[in-house]
Amino acid sequence: MTTTETPPTEFRRITVAPIAGALGAEIGDVDLADLDDETVAEIRAAWLQHLVVFFRGQELDSDEFVAFARRIGEPVEYPFVRGFDDHPEIIAVKKLPHETVNFGGIWHSDTVYLDQPPMGTMLLAREIPPTGGDTMFANQYAAFETLSPAMQDLLRPLRGVNSSALADVSKTREDRMRDADDGEPGRVFEASHPVVRTHPETGREALYVNVAHTARFDGMTEEESKPLLQYLFHHQVKPEVTCRFRWDVGSLALWDNRCAQHNPVNDYHGHQRVMHRITLAGDIPS
Repeated sequence: MTTTETPPTEFRRITVAPIAGALGAEIGDVDLADLDDETVAEIRAAWLQHLVVFFRGQELDSDEFVAFARRIGEPVEYPFVRGFDDHPEIIAVKKLPHETVNFGGIWHSDTVYLDQPPMGTMLLAREIPPTGGDTMFANQYAAFETLSPAMQDLLRPLRGVNSSALADVSKTREDRMRDADDGEPGRVFEASHPVVRTHPETGREALYVNVAHTARFDGMTEEESKPLLQYLFHHQVKPEVTCRFRWDVGSLALWDNRCAQHNPVNDYHGHQRVMHRITLAGDIPS
């Protein structure tokens, strides 16, 4: 354990069962539609400790989903897909039976091309395929801590330039952008952030680049940046720093975008998968 790692917490109102060695835990004995302050505090503590937490059997309507999100952070709208008319904070993340590309189907941290990327994201399963459609998560504290000290020292001063227009991720949202009548498909967002981010609540350092959005190092060309970035993209999602979650209808995931990446597995062609997503406002990475 590093000196700044979040220590284990004693939970009195919820149960917390880790699902893998690297990150991820299922939280039980809780109804997200009926929470008191002590339970919310324990959920947040478990989230900071495990990076991504999962709840099952949460049959929340849209009002209850937004209300829970507001107990954790400030819901914000997604820049590329329009939210629901009555709940603009919620977007539908779906793949239809005839589609072959899934939304966000690549390892990434959410919208790091914004000056203030989100603190966290919530995903609630509404419809799932009979098999497949799992989501994988990767611990970016562990990704950084398993680099050599010399590599850590090399990376700490660097900044990464992140773009919303990289081809591999742009194609994963094309279907949903076509659904958004008032969207801005031609708009490009770009932001520079530290390659090594210090988590504002835990004080731990996390690797903060990702294959979906990080185009180059600030002050370098893409060609110069590519060899090191490609190494980091491979290193940060090795099996030993990941977990995998199998969804049920009513499952809800809450992940920390500041120290975890995720990747929805695209292995259910011919079936429909519908999730509802809320993004929580964050701060400027440092």
